[in-house]
Amino acid sequence: MSRDFAELDFRTTALGDLSLRRRRMRGMDDLEVFEVKLGDAFLMSSLFHEVEVALADLGLAALDPGSWDVVVGGLGLGYTAVAALKHPTVRELIVVEALDAVIEWHQRGLVPLGSVLTGDPRCRFVQADFFALAASADGFDPASPGRRFHAILLDIDHSPDNLLHPRHSAFYSLAGLRALAAHLQPGGVFALWSDDPPDDYFLHALQRVFATAEAHIVKFANPLLDCESASTVYVAR
Repeated sequence: MSRDFAELDFRTTALGDLSLRRRRMRGMDDLEVFEVKLGDAFLMSSLFHEVEVALADLGLAALDPGSWDVVVGGLGLGYTAVAALKHPTVRELIVVEALDAVIEWHQRGLVPLGSVLTGDPRCRFVQADFFALAASADGFDPASPGRRFHAILLDIDHSPDNLLHPRHSAFYSLAGLRALAAHLQPGGVFALWSDDPPDDYFLHALQRVFATAEAHIVKFANPLLDCESASTVYVAR
């Protein structure tokens, strides 16, 4: 391992080979960047996390004032979960992550935000398949079957059309979205990150299940391409 690159962990999973890497960007003042690869694809990078933060901020901004119980689907490098915990009205946060390796990275301090999440008593990890829990009657809290939440924030698939696994497709159907909505409190919010531009078909599906739904375009600087990039955050209530 060189000063500029290190593979911090490597696992074989049901979704493919998973690796956590750290590199220094010499052309960016030696910025330390953490990357996650799944198979041959880059899954996430600490260099780009504005949209993960926006997912939490836009989703929670749509809630009525009060104390909130929140679910984050997909732990990743922790940006959405940490952004949610910055809201003092979040009473409890459950982070559902299918890959035990990703949870271990945070528990072992291999990623920068691990200590923030493991050190906050409001935060709890649940190692499980988010999509299976969403479709179940018991829901997301193994300690309290049937519990409802004020917000569910999802960042797992690249988009509703670009999935990490084909079995996730059922979640994005009307039946799958209705099953998810059953786990929300009245007035609760579902927010979803997508790397694609707004999809009118999916937005229409959200509008058929929820009282309101809209797509927010979130723009951010892309220093690797020296341009502005954009992703989408859907917010449905």
